Amino acid sequence: QVQLVESGGGLVQAGGSLRLSCAASERTFSNYVMGWFRQAPGKEREFVAAIRGSGGRTSYADPVKGRFTISRDNAKNTVYLQMNSLKPEDTAVYYCAAGNRYYISSDANRYDYWGQGTQVTVSS
Repeated sequence: QVQLVESGGGLVQAGGSLRLSCAASERTFSNYVMGWFRQAPGKEREFVAAIRGSGGRTSYADPVKGRFTISRDNAKNTVYLQMNSLKPEDTAVYYCAAGNRYYISSDANRYDYWGQGTQVTVSS
């Protein structure tokens, strides 16, 4: 069982930045693809970004490309999401997820473990 704990959410003005962190309990953290998803009120959960276990490959949803950066530190069992140029439409609960797989995926069903989520609110 992998436990994931997100942190770093909060309230920020449009154009600002936040960095989310997700700490994992798993010793073989580097074996896991890590993803970030988000869910806004009244909407379905959507893919944001993902990174391969080695960190060598990443993928982003179109709405966040060029603004968000996913990274990981396998020595610290932590994945990050740096969010710049934030917009009100980025407001959501952000979840990190771990998938025991090699290839990254934007499909939430391919992830095995989920964190509890952290709220990000962007004011206009």
